[in-house]
Amino acid sequence: QVQLVESGGGLVQAGGSLRLSCAASGRTFVTNAMGWFRQAPGKEREFVAAISGIGGIQYADSVKGRFTISRDNAKNTVYLQMNSLKPEDTAVYYCAANMFRRGVLVTTRDYDMWGQGTQVTVSS
Repeated sequence: QVQLVESGGGLVQAGGSLRLSCAASGRTFVTNAMGWFRQAPGKEREFVAAISGIGGIQYADSVKGRFTISRDNAKNTVYLQMNSLKPEDTAVYYCAANMFRRGVLVTTRDYDMWGQGTQVTVSS
């Protein structure tokens, strides 16, 4: 069974940075669509960033200019570099993949594989 494992979350002060990693195991995702989502307490899971199998990228308006998504296909890993963090970025961050599609996917229903989530807490 294919699995996604997130890492890199933690506690950081406002204005700080974190880099999240999502490693896929069980098979390669070199051409697959992948993305990052987040969910704060009492809120629905929301789109953060997505990257296609050939490197196309889209960001949520709330993180443009601050977050960067990238992928290392040789390592079957996708990254989310988060800079200038704000308290409103506090959430559980989830990595997602689609086993069959390669485009830039921006809704939760577009994905069929999810990681367990990693907590990001930004203090003021």
